[in-house]
Amino acid sequence: MKVTISVIKADIGSIGGHIKPSEALVDAVRDFVAAKKGDLVIDYFIGTTGDDIAILVTHTKGVNNRQIHKMGWDAFKTATDEVAKPQGLYGAGQDLLVDAFSGNVKGMGPAVAEMSIEERPNEPFVFFAADKTDPGAYNLPLYLGFADPMYCAGLMLSPKMFKGFKFRIMDVNYTKGDKSIDLNTPEELYDIAALLRDNQRFVVESIWSRETGAQAAAVSTTRLHNIAGKYTGKDDPVMLVRVQGEFPATGEVLAPFEKCHLVAGFMRGSHTGPLTPSKLYTDISYFDGPPVVTGAAFCVHHGILTEPADVFANPFWDAVRTKAAAKAVYIREQGFFGAAMLGMNELEYGGIVEKLKKLDARFKIRETKKKK
Repeated sequence: MKVTISVIKADIGSIGGHIKPSEALVDAVRDFVAAKKGDLVIDYFIGTTGDDIAILVTHTKGVNNRQIHKMGWDAFKTATDEVAKPQGLYGAGQDLLVDAFSGNVKGMGPAVAEMSIEERPNEPFVFFAADKTDPGAYNLPLYLGFADPMYCAGLMLSPKMFKGFKFRIMDVNYTKGDKSIDLNTPEELYDIAALLRDNQRFVVESIWSRETGAQAAAVSTTRLHNIAGKYTGKDDPVMLVRVQGEFPATGEVLAPFEKCHLVAGFMRGSHTGPLTPSKLYTDISYFDGPPVVTGAAFCVHHGILTEPADVFANPFWDAVRTKAAAKAVYIREQGFFGAAMLGMNELEYGGIVEKLKKLDARFKIRETKKKK
């Protein structure tokens, strides 16, 4: 059966600053989507990560479908107007960057990841959601999970993966349209590495099996400050990854997250911090962070979802979270110096730019005496 899995995620209001959405706000989104089950959507899951609410639905209408995107937009807009604003939640409707829906949620603020798949007899996948970071945070885990046999043993052991994968990588600094390149592993592994090292500019958009041509992963890639023309926060990306069979095993996809690698985000979206594998419904705390990622694993059959399995709930990940906390404290010891804060290209729309313009006018060029 051909089914589409769509995820739409947004921050539409939070308790006490950037901590978590209220229960009433989540319930409002859930009630709106639940009313569409059996009509517009086959099944759904509503989750939260940090201060964001995610809507995951299955349907048969394909990607970029106007009805599905409008449902997501209307769910967030209704919940904002009926709950977030009356409750006085912080940042009510923050990620709804325009006044009215225009046909596609992409470019309007919310993060979107979708894929249409031909269901296998058993179809497992993992839905990842991150907060206080941007889409490039997934570059390293995807590179290791799909291209490095040190993490993905299936590249050596599974004949279905011997041909490798196609990486579609987007230049997210280019704002006039979707500018992307397709590169294949293992032949172009070094070229992929050369791009993905710059995870502020080059982001994995999707991954495809070279054996079957089937899509393996979909990542949200839109950058909010390029949409809005000013700083509005990090993108808080979502990702869908199919696992097992011709794709990496679930454990091979999860293993790279043990690194707690340093990513952009943290406080005011302007710092560097460790991506912390967290349990479902984890809130935000230390220095408006640290950057968190949650994972919900499902099986889907004829569009019907199982209950989610929390991939980072196993006790193993408690030790990893301890490591992430240590890394967070360690880099925060530098305050705003050096690598602890993002470079000027990522602070382009922040207030610091105006401050630097004023200071620049006060600089004086010292004249030096010429030698006779």
